Amino acid sequence: MSTTTILAGCAGTDTDNPLLGTWDTPYGVPPFEKIRLEDYRPAVERLIVDGRRAINDITFSPDSSTFENTVAALEFAQQPMERVLNVFYNLNSAETSDTMQAIALELSPMLTDFTNDIMLNERLFERVKAVYDQSAADGFAGLRTEQRTLLEDTYKSFVRSGANLTSEQKGRYRAVTGELSQLTLRFEQNLLAATNAFRLRITDSTELAGLPESVRDAAAADAGEEGWLFTLHAPSYIPFMTYSERRDLRERMYRAYNSRAYGGEFDNSATLVRIADLRLQLANLLGYPTYADYVLEGRMAGSAPKVNSLLDELLDKSKPYAEEEVAGIQRYAAAQGLDGQLMPWDWAYYTEKYKAATYDLDDEMTRPYFRLERVQDAMFMLAGRLYGLTFKENPSIPVYHPDVHAFEVYDDPERGGDGKPMAILYIDYFPRPGKQGGAWMTSYRQACVDPATGEPVIPVVSLVCNFTKPTEKRPSLLSFNEVTTIFHEFGHGLHGMIGRGCYPGQTGTNVRRDFVELPSQIMENWVSEKEFLDLWAAHYQTGEKMPAALVAKIEATKQYLAAYSCVRQLQFGICDMAWHTIREPLDSACDVAAFERRAARRTQVMPVVDGTCFSPGFSHIFGGGYAAGYYSYKWAEVLEADAFEKFKKAGIFDEATAQSFRENILTPGGSEHPMTLYVRFAGHEPTVGPLLRKMGIPAE
Repeated sequence: MSTTTILAGCAGTDTDNPLLGTWDTPYGVPPFEKIRLEDYRPAVERLIVDGRRAINDITFSPDSSTFENTVAALEFAQQPMERVLNVFYNLNSAETSDTMQAIALELSPMLTDFTNDIMLNERLFERVKAVYDQSAADGFAGLRTEQRTLLEDTYKSFVRSGANLTSEQKGRYRAVTGELSQLTLRFEQNLLAATNAFRLRITDSTELAGLPESVRDAAAADAGEEGWLFTLHAPSYIPFMTYSERRDLRERMYRAYNSRAYGGEFDNSATLVRIADLRLQLANLLGYPTYADYVLEGRMAGSAPKVNSLLDELLDKSKPYAEEEVAGIQRYAAAQGLDGQLMPWDWAYYTEKYKAATYDLDDEMTRPYFRLERVQDAMFMLAGRLYGLTFKENPSIPVYHPDVHAFEVYDDPERGGDGKPMAILYIDYFPRPGKQGGAWMTSYRQACVDPATGEPVIPVVSLVCNFTKPTEKRPSLLSFNEVTTIFHEFGHGLHGMIGRGCYPGQTGTNVRRDFVELPSQIMENWVSEKEFLDLWAAHYQTGEKMPAALVAKIEATKQYLAAYSCVRQLQFGICDMAWHTIREPLDSACDVAAFERRAARRTQVMPVVDGTCFSPGFSHIFGGGYAAGYYSYKWAEVLEADAFEKFKKAGIFDEATAQSFRENILTPGGSEHPMTLYVRFAGHEPTVGPLLRKMGIPAE
């Protein structure tokens, strides 16, 4: 692939800074091995200067405003900065340090000012508005669909970023957005620090009762010395809560996890209250009564009432079944000797035992069949069956950590492939102190067409997870939930790899937040399909296929605790909406736990534990991009359940259905309204019926 103008970044002479100039690497990926922490700030400072120059060229052009010289030019003027920031912020999540976090705090106000200088530039907005008004008057004639969408999105982004505010209001807007950028970073940093701060070190082997050998081996490896070490990172925390027979230690772990950044040295309580208040101020400045109203105007759902209606409908239908599930586990736990009420730290332990007793199935029975390498092969195989993709690891592509693997992705010639890579994929599987918890997909570069050469630019996508590392005794063996997780993130990755279009802001996962989870969540369905498991699930030691009886047990547990899981997700979504539908500022001394409990009261099916509070650790909404958007997971579940029914009816590997999903959902990205795309694929708008049926709840 040729090196092109938009990949070059800076036209200056800072040849000693690897972030600037041409990236002389395979496929123009980031030159990770050359980048030093001290390179970031000078690069950003230089790109801000270059960016201001590029924006001025557009703003003060002597030519009349057109789509190409204003809207498209503005889209590409920001790409040199984007490619550097993509590297910085992706690594700040996956391979950070105290120094890098300090740099993030330094860059934040600079970048916020730079963005505000663009979005609050009156003369630039006049040029954008002139193009928009003229095109609207002509019925957008002469513009391709993606051009019309880019024009509308650009115009609305200016308006939603304060372009119509008075000078005094713009000053306030700058102050609010500047403080918000700092606070959301601080929230994430506090959460990571609080997560890393807790360690449960065990030296008495009797305290390991119930823990499988694989969990003990991993804990011993983490300890690095005598004993066993358990942390709040998922590969350690989840199996401990699932298998430990020591109820006192489960309680200790639960309280620690569910009070992360709530009180103590890394307290996020005041930070999140201030974030909520500033978001309200921002919404009010722009003419919206709440932050949710501001956010949802640009989402597929469209409004807070529509979101609340979905959450309420699902809660009304699922909560009675969730309460029955909890009561059933309570009875089972009592029969097993639990004295008193089932508590949250008992849930994973007894539900796993109940599943083993009722379905004769637990994670340790399936884990030997889910060796990480085979799961990866299965993931790639499924992408091949559905979409014609193939993956080839290339060790010459630079990576940012030895654990990271880089792959070239090729497309089937019958589906447009030309024998050259269509994307680059990084996969980063294992936890480490500098990595945030959880799993996510991100991009280092979006697909687009270089405006200078007309050549396609291929996307660079990354999947980041936190799975148990292999030890000297055992390879990395995944739980069923972990297999589901990587398939979920791979679905996002497919969206990023397959998406195509001229403009980087529209391709791949650059879609409305409540649509972006459809490609990821639909991929989870294949993991529990016998027809798919039969193709690859094999024992890591013997190579024998997963027995049909075990596959049948997996299928039988599809609806196990589905209502409880639904209510748990609804609890997060309802709390998110509560924080972002406030109409008056919160008191600086707001009791965060009391606020959370009032919001979540109608979702409670388990006892509330004093001293715990999940909002200070709710990074999706206070650190990430899901503010007033956590409902998106349930919204997308409605979409994916409806969409997967179409696959089930035609066959889970049906080529025509998969091709339609590729053409109508994955390829267009954000170039059209998502409901238009969905109806084009499914033939109708989605309803909650398929999701309820999937959970075993009557749809009527």
